[in-house]
Amino acid sequence: MCGIVGLFQPEPSRGADETRHVLQSMTDTLRHRGPDDAGVWVDDRGVIALGHRRLSILDLSREGRQPMRSACGRYVVTYNGEIYNFAALRDELETLGHAFRGHSDTEVMLAAVSRWGLDQALSRFNGMFAFALWDRGTGRLHLVRDRLGEKPLYYGWCGRTFLFASELKALEAHPQFKNDINRNALALFMRHNCVPAPYSIYEGVFKLPPGMMLTLSERLQGSVPEPVPYWSAKEAAERGAADPFTGSEDEAVCRLEALLLEAVKLRMVADVPLGAFLSGGIDSSTVVALMQAQSDRPVKTFTIGFHEAQYDEAVYARKVAGHLGTDHTELYVTPRQALDVIPRLPTLYDEPFADSSQIPTFLVSELARQHVTVSLSGDGGDELFAGYNRYVWGRSIWRKIGWMPMGLRRGVAKGITALSPMSWGAVFDRFGSVLPTVQSPGDKLHKLAELLGVEDPDALYAGLASHWKQPTQVVIGAIEPPTLLTDRPRWARLDDCALRMMFLDLVTYLPDDILVKLDRASMAVSLEARVPLLDHRVAEFAWRLPVAMKIRGGQGKWALRQVLKKYLPLELVDRHKMGFGVPIDSWLRGPLRDWAEDLLDERRLDKDGFFNPRPIREKWAEHLSGRRNWQHHLWDVLMFQ
Repeated sequence: MCGIVGLFQPEPSRGADETRHVLQSMTDTLRHRGPDDAGVWVDDRGVIALGHRRLSILDLSREGRQPMRSACGRYVVTYNGEIYNFAALRDELETLGHAFRGHSDTEVMLAAVSRWGLDQALSRFNGMFAFALWDRGTGRLHLVRDRLGEKPLYYGWCGRTFLFASELKALEAHPQFKNDINRNALALFMRHNCVPAPYSIYEGVFKLPPGMMLTLSERLQGSVPEPVPYWSAKEAAERGAADPFTGSEDEAVCRLEALLLEAVKLRMVADVPLGAFLSGGIDSSTVVALMQAQSDRPVKTFTIGFHEAQYDEAVYARKVAGHLGTDHTELYVTPRQALDVIPRLPTLYDEPFADSSQIPTFLVSELARQHVTVSLSGDGGDELFAGYNRYVWGRSIWRKIGWMPMGLRRGVAKGITALSPMSWGAVFDRFGSVLPTVQSPGDKLHKLAELLGVEDPDALYAGLASHWKQPTQVVIGAIEPPTLLTDRPRWARLDDCALRMMFLDLVTYLPDDILVKLDRASMAVSLEARVPLLDHRVAEFAWRLPVAMKIRGGQGKWALRQVLKKYLPLELVDRHKMGFGVPIDSWLRGPLRDWAEDLLDERRLDKDGFFNPRPIREKWAEHLSGRRNWQHHLWDVLMFQ
């Protein structure tokens, strides 16, 4: 895993030596992504300059250094990620007469592009990557991001210079960079708790969306062409729905198991110590089980626990590790250790990011890095196999309320909101023997009241995906720009509302939130995180599985659970999903109260000029009183502040 940097200046305003100096400064900001080595390459005219920070995983020798030039001399690449099937590609290329000097996947990547061209090579790559490829023959620069968005890539013009990098901090190091806040992107952040692609928090700076390629040439001074897809999640979902798996359930489970075994095996190739995150949930347990089944020694596994029972999964992880026989390490985190991460968050993320599970994700990465350099993760299983509760109960709720006239639904919603969440909590406490056990029942009932007013199940999803429902009333001077979530023609044509939710999560929530969180948290401690469930062959097969093989008996991940039941006893498989969170709600009323009060001070908000203080202060007062739990809305504001 690495960090990449580059600049492209069709009309160089500085010489090659000065360009090299600027590039070196930008590259140095990414040392955490690649502490083992660094390299820069500048062409003779100073038109193109590529920088690289290396975390050595494969071919630890100098033959794996980047930026790297192809054997034919035509291409130069700076590359972040892994091509997992590089060994098979190398064998094929050797039979075609290609000779290799080292053993890195980077050299194989360049040879594949030289032999087959970029488009065909991309179709053959199985991996996670973001790279910049300079074609000396055509004078074109290609920026490419992997299919599902595991690796990041930012870009934009800075005067007459086009910049790109793995993280915003590298762009900020350019002497002419302007850090003007994009208020429209800030409004999107307040809605989604992250800044969705293609936007960034800065004006004129963008993220390359997953599965896309952006090509520039010297004649395109100052303009940025539209990225073009080389792989489409929309097409994969629609193909899967049009060509569903027709074998038996046993055959489907066996096929899924075989694909997962291969995906895990490919991601266990490394020349450095390797392990896995283990929460005890379905996804991470499946990954670890398949790792251990293919390893001749105990797999190193890592988990963190919390002393607050409702946030603690470590007990389940311990049981899974014990059954599988892994070399397990766990750390019970004190509130002080978790709180100490908060001052580091702006440096880790560069732009506002308010998924509070960023804290435990960093802590488990930090724990793992003390023992290994590569760690496999179970991310992606929820989006591909229907793991989120909203797929199950959102579908169920709409079936129950969709027939009701809007007036009746609004009346029911009004009745629910007549009692505060705190009052509903008291009702559940008093009648707990006859009511279901629900965490924060009042907040969930008020959430239900919001959903009762939606027009269709797609609007229901939009409500679930929103924190601040009217963010332009909070962000001064903002106009909420279009996103994939608001552009329905770009959605996959899927009949079932649960499948549409899964698709939207796969192309928005997963790359913009989950994978950003994993990349920044792991890279902050120079740890490479690999995600076997996002092997594109697994993703494409998952879309072929009927809904009944995903959601069954009011529970998601049916097919994945059947695979896991081959390796773990039933009691470790059939349990309710827990989130990977921290008690932000109580911290804001306790140890974080003074810190938050300072950042949410009405005079400060007014002086900064980004937020309308009134709705923020209202939610802060309600949260402190215990009448409502506004932790997510407040955390959005606090992370920007």
